[in-house]
Amino acid sequence: MPLPFIAPMLATPGSLPPAAQDRRWAYETKQDGQRVMVYLPGDGSVQLRARSGEDITAAYPELRPLGAALGPTPAVLDGEVLALDERGRADFQLLQSRMGLAHAPARAARRAAQVPVHLVLFDVPYLTEPLLRLPYARRRARLEELELAGPYWSTPGAVTGHGAEALRATREHGLEGLVCKRLDSVYEPGARSRAWIKIRNMRAEDVIIGGWLPGKGRLTGLPGAVLAGQRDAEGRLRYVGGVGTGWSEAERVRLAKLLREAASDRCPFEPVPRIPQARWLVPRLVGEVSYSTRTRHGMLRQPSWLRSRPDLTPEESAADLPQAPG
Repeated sequence: MPLPFIAPMLATPGSLPPAAQDRRWAYETKQDGQRVMVYLPGDGSVQLRARSGEDITAAYPELRPLGAALGPTPAVLDGEVLALDERGRADFQLLQSRMGLAHAPARAARRAAQVPVHLVLFDVPYLTEPLLRLPYARRRARLEELELAGPYWSTPGAVTGHGAEALRATREHGLEGLVCKRLDSVYEPGARSRAWIKIRNMRAEDVIIGGWLPGKGRLTGLPGAVLAGQRDAEGRLRYVGGVGTGWSEAERVRLAKLLREAASDRCPFEPVPRIPQARWLVPRLVGEVSYSTRTRHGMLRQPSWLRSRPDLTPEESAADLPQAPG
């Protein structure tokens, strides 16, 4: 019999469960990769499907041996494909060089030799029969009993209770965040459920605004994004990303006035980033932004505007900034 198609269950953004309910939840590290459903029909083959349902098996040839890991036992597994940096941490920028190659198997094979991926498994909604109605705690136990560990896949542990400590550990180790899963939760295919809560670790830093991009649609005439920079050890202003969220409409209007007053014909960033339609500024405006992580080249991932810092000059803000990568 063919395996049933199962869409991945999704987590809802939120915060830690109340302390009084802590023991009713399990906590897993939030991974920064590509979500996949793994189909093992029991004939030695494997099929990987992305969250969209697209077959992406050919993009990750190093995962093919997983097809034989359970012998004739058919299963559907839920997990995340990661690319790991030299410190063993997930690096989404590295993974991007592997994504999108499902229809280019030769290129995928070459990239696999250069940037191998690692699959982490965290649920089993089907094992010989559907397990969707089993509580998470029992599904998790069934998954761990499979002892799926190989050169390119593993089953990281989950901790029951101690959510505050688990979240603090992810922050201290520079990880993306935490996923909280209610022990009695069933598997809800394709649903974004409150039974799973994701918490993304966000950091905040000051940046210097060196440019902006015009808004489109309802934002016509207003800034769509500002171009942020930070000083490196030599004092050069390095571009670290565009920030396009975090403002109310009234705040965008106020910001537009400040940007017009700081207009310049010269790009203040070194090196000059290739950004079509960029408008440059005298780099005197300072703001605070939140972001999840940095790329290997120092760019801010998922930046969002927090507030203007009129109390800081660019020189004062630089004293508290980390060194921007070269």
